[in-house]
Amino acid sequence: MRYVLELVIYPGFIFATAVGLLTSWFERKVSALVQWRKGPPVLQPLYDLVKLAGKETLVSERANSAGFLLAPFLGFAGAIVASLILWNANLGRSFLGDSIVLLYLLVLPALAVILGGLASGNPIAILGATRELKLVLAYEVPLVLAVIVAILKADSLLLHRLGNTITIGSLSGVLAFFVALLAVQVKLGFAPFDIAEAETELIAGPYIEYSGPPLAVFKLTHAMLLFILPLFLVTLFLGGIDFRGLGWLWGILKYLGVVLAIVLIKNTNPRLRIDQAIRFFWRYGLGLALLALVLAIIGDQVGLRWL
Repeated sequence: MRYVLELVIYPGFIFATAVGLLTSWFERKVSALVQWRKGPPVLQPLYDLVKLAGKETLVSERANSAGFLLAPFLGFAGAIVASLILWNANLGRSFLGDSIVLLYLLVLPALAVILGGLASGNPIAILGATRELKLVLAYEVPLVLAVIVAILKADSLLLHRLGNTITIGSLSGVLAFFVALLAVQVKLGFAPFDIAEAETELIAGPYIEYSGPPLAVFKLTHAMLLFILPLFLVTLFLGGIDFRGLGWLWGILKYLGVVLAIVLIKNTNPRLRIDQAIRFFWRYGLGLALLALVLAIIGDQVGLRWL
């Protein structure tokens, strides 16, 4: 039982939640500085969660109650297990195919948003959910191809082996990293791909009917993704986090660098339309991912690691 608690609760939940909330504050603080505002205090994300947890849960008469209430926990469970796999990989503990399992788990938060919006019975929420579904179909294929490039460079499906390879040190790795970074931007629901929520158009999109603890779970899942997804990029493309000596400090700097890039993209780009986002990923995202894959295969065949 102690072993199970150590694996599931720490760092799968507590650590990912704490770092995720701190990263959420960092994202909001940097966004505020870019917009010449002061920004929130460091504990504001925690205050928001506690406040939501104390509110009443309201369920519309038009909603499918079971699907509506269970959807937030689907994404939450996926985030917990994904954080566990990623953290253990950076500690040197992996299992065969954990990189593939991680890709599946990272789809669950988006599926939770889709299921919750469709189950709400609200036309605006359903519209937001269909937009989220279209985005998933647009970015998942380029993301998978980018991950395959990292797998080819490391010559392994084990995440800890991927974490020991600096994939971005090659041309194909740079292209794959750029594609994966944009896919992460969509998974986080940040501009220019905040199309499903689109506050100025759809108020809150799939979340419009949510309140109280279920909405708090969605917010907590998003905070955990702010920890998981940048760490995912660091592990696959930037050499992971090495806890020997001062390697952990360099790992933190890489993590914060990825988060900063995400925040700057968010604050310097206007929202795209859903058709523009789909065309972007199926034309440029898919094209860059395929180019990266071809270069990685050629480089592997002829022994040119810089490709």
